[in-house]
Formats: sequence, C-alpha cells, structure tokens
Amino acid sequence: MLAMLMGLAMAAPAYADATLFIGSTTTPANRTTKGVALGVGLLVVGFEFEFADTGETLLEAAPSLRTGMGNVLLQTPIPVAGMQFYFTTGGGVYRERLGTRQETHLGVNTGGGVKISLLGPIRARLDYRVFRLRGEPLHDTVHRVYAGLNLAF
Repeated sequence: MLAMLMGLAMAAPAYADATLFIGSTTTPANRTTKGVALGVGLLVVGFEFEFADTGETLLEAAPSLRTGMGNVLLQTPIPVAGMQFYFTTGGGVYRERLGTRQETHLGVNTGGGVKISLLGPIRARLDYRVFRLRGEPLHDTVHRVYAGLNLAF
C-alpha cells in the first residue's frame, strides 16, 4: 500500500488526461452542465475533445445545450505551485433545444482554467468558457463554468 501511494505521488508528467466535470451554464439562467473531456499534451500545446450536456428549464425559457468541441490548449509546461494554467480555444457542433424548437449548427469557444495537483495523477480542474453559437440559437453567446476531477495518464 505504501509503495502504491509513493508511486502515485511521484508519477511522471502527463501526456494524456481525462476529465469528468459538473458545472453551470449561466446563459440565460443557471442550469447544471455535465460532461467529459479527453486530451493529449505536447509540453506547451495540448489538444482536447469535450462533450457537455446542459438541461433545459422551460419556466425560465432556458434551452438545453449539447456541445461537442475540439480544442487547442496552450498551457504552462510544468505545474507552478501544483497548478497548471491553460488557455483554450476551439470549435465544433452544438444542439440547442427549448420545447419543440431546435437548432443544430457550428460553434466556437474560448476560455481558460487550471489543473490543480491533488495526489499523483489525480488533479482537480476548474474551467471557464464562452461559447459563440452560429446559426439561429436563442442565445448566441453562452457562458459556462465547471469543476472536475482529472486523471493524468
């Protein structure tokens, strides 16, 4: 058990990672967002695919939003005080629904965050994104914030 804990604590820098996250899409009202992100890093530049799902709230006229985005990350090459900061931008597809109304089109996103070392390859991840949705969505600019558990491998 002690050897396993020491191995986790002295793990090599990550070349790939996976994140499970939960957060809030704040446009036009706060709604829960859940998702997963899979990424690969090449020292300063990283690439990531992310899928996220936000539920609708009919009473507040807040549509559901599903996004599938491919992103490029610029990140600090090594953690600074146990934190690896990053900036990200990318694009992909989205589907927005409210009642019987639906829009599927392309979108882009920009944001940033931090991956915080917890124990070995396990990190916490905090992220903020701004999505610009093309086509005719109800809301063409959407903000999202989340926290997640990240596993580096």
